[in-house]
Amino acid sequence: MEVVVEQHNPGWAGKFDRESQLVARALDPTVVAIHHIGSTAIPTIYAKPIIDMLVEVTSIDEVDSRNVAMASLGYEAMGEYGIAGRRYFTKDSDAGIREYQVHAFVAGSAEIDRHIAFRDFMQAHPELARRYSDLKRRLANEHRRDIDQYVTGKDGFIKEMERKALAWRRSAQHH
Repeated sequence: MEVVVEQHNPGWAGKFDRESQLVARALDPTVVAIHHIGSTAIPTIYAKPIIDMLVEVTSIDEVDSRNVAMASLGYEAMGEYGIAGRRYFTKDSDAGIREYQVHAFVAGSAEIDRHIAFRDFMQAHPELARRYSDLKRRLANEHRRDIDQYVTGKDGFIKEMERKALAWRRSAQHH
């Protein structure tokens, strides 16, 4: 898979809105909320043009029973795919290019907090978001044909920002 990051596309929010409604119907009645996460949800930064959806659910077993409904929308069920308690689905365009990723977790999961705190923190701190965007552009240029190296290159920055984001979110909740 070629690593391509592009300038923020205002159309990404609409793609999320439309697709999240389809996903909500496919996973009904277990859906609590669906959030737009990842870099396409941060309006100022470069991103791989893949819409990430975080789905809060009441039951992972219920999600597992909906794999056929998700497949009817073009999603491939990938199971936990490296994160305990997650259900991960991917959807590619007709041309075989990844378009959507769905990450389902039981409501109250720390993974939900982590993703939403990171997104909100980046939105609230444009200078840090710009640093993240610059890092992604550099890594995409250096590792155009190696998604693993691209992901590894972002890891330290993301973990540091997640720590700051969670602390920022906790302090904001106490004011």
